[in-house]
Amino acid sequence: MSRERHRKRRSAQQARVHALPPGLSGGQYRPLSDDDVQRIHEAALIVLERTGVRIVESECRHILEQAGARVDRAHDRVYIPRQMVEAALKTANRDVVLYSRDGRFDLHLRGTRVHLGTGGAAIKILDLETGYVREPTLRDVYDIGRLVDTLDNIHFYLRAVVARDVGKEDIDVNTFYACLSSTGKHVMGGCYFPEKVAEIKKMAVIIAGSEEAFLARPFLSFNLCWMVSPLRFAPETTETLTAAVRAGIPVSLVSAPQSGATSPASLVGTLVQVIAEELSGLTYVQLLRPGHPTLLGGMPLVSDLRTGNMVGGCAELALMNAASAQMTQFYGLPVYSSSALTDSKLPDVQAGFEKGLTTAAVALAGAQYNHHSAGMLESMLTVAYEQYVIDDDINAQAMRLVKGLEVNDATLSLDVIHEVCMGEGHYLAHPQTLALMESEYIYPHTADRATRQDWEAAGALDMRERARRRARAILAEHYPTLIPEETDAALRAEFNILLPREAMQPAGRMVSRP
Repeated sequence: MSRERHRKRRSAQQARVHALPPGLSGGQYRPLSDDDVQRIHEAALIVLERTGVRIVESECRHILEQAGARVDRAHDRVYIPRQMVEAALKTANRDVVLYSRDGRFDLHLRGTRVHLGTGGAAIKILDLETGYVREPTLRDVYDIGRLVDTLDNIHFYLRAVVARDVGKEDIDVNTFYACLSSTGKHVMGGCYFPEKVAEIKKMAVIIAGSEEAFLARPFLSFNLCWMVSPLRFAPETTETLTAAVRAGIPVSLVSAPQSGATSPASLVGTLVQVIAEELSGLTYVQLLRPGHPTLLGGMPLVSDLRTGNMVGGCAELALMNAASAQMTQFYGLPVYSSSALTDSKLPDVQAGFEKGLTTAAVALAGAQYNHHSAGMLESMLTVAYEQYVIDDDINAQAMRLVKGLEVNDATLSLDVIHEVCMGEGHYLAHPQTLALMESEYIYPHTADRATRQDWEAAGALDMRERARRRARAILAEHYPTLIPEETDAALRAEFNILLPREAMQPAGRMVSRP
């Protein structure tokens, strides 16, 4: 087959690529029985009452004590009684929506509705041109967002890398600016300093047009690692959490104990601890502002007990994050979960099988907000542009699993079977086949399904190289205009915005540099 004929066939195949809608309901995979869930819940309450959490002298501790928690000042321990937790669960928001700028990509996190997106705070990136690892920059934050904006099976943008070329004073505002300039999908990120919460909100208000408009549909949120496992509130991050809640900005309560290191080696014991940590955070947030949009960020991690290293691409991590999702469904609350981690350093076979395993398990468990599900490598230390493209393909297949099978008179196909078997036709030419082609099946955009002959005619490229070429093509062409020029000028007058306006145009410099 000629290269031109192959190109036309591939173009026709890609034209049929489509994504399943975000928010399909999962919950088919339930690693815990109902009795297991109840026992873990009860155990977490015992931990909070008997062991408590460590909180140094602070406004947070005072608020909890005033509400009925017992404080041991000699050891900085706060013991939270069952009734306080139960009261918090009653007032918690069970219908959290993480909004997008124009409403097209809103994330409705109720029930078991599944969404897959980026995540992490990687300190390394594989350069798209050289393939070598380097430190990420603010431009990378912007360029990854442009990829996310075009990849249909990546449903939100949680800033994925730490811009190593920006100082502490400017990093929070500039990170959110780069994200909001690059994608219309919901943006989540961290905030290093409590005083920066007001600046980020002010930036969002300028973009939204008014404080009322932003608070009605907040299109950014914070993921805050307020918990240092085991069971210790981080003082400054707790102050940031307090500021975010008071500012009306949605939050994810991130606790990530590592089995055998910062939580028990028993996987169930780690679940008990992470649920106790999450319930302590939820109790505090509900005291600050009942009903505040909050995600339970229980993200249990796993140790390789031979080395003590954190590992991400394993069945144990898939199990625990699926179980964590099941626990939050027991509470009726949304979960900030983790999937698609890999310990591989490259987008290779190992990365593929580890990502596919964990994404499928956690999505089928019905975790509502799955971060890390695109781009990550090397146990969360590294990202790669081409990996986002590959993971978009993986996510599409995972969402197809979530969609499941619909059994009805039409899908049972009794008449179709009878017509084909009793006539001289075949299923491929039957009208049902064409009718179901776009709804029953998902077609990859980067995974190859060609014959060997066609594959060789197209250059015999592996999936990584195909993904690299697709990423380059997107980044060469896709420069969304999401912040009007007038608004952008207002932002630059108010804040020290470091991403040059000219770099956000098609004529700007290339995305990757050696």
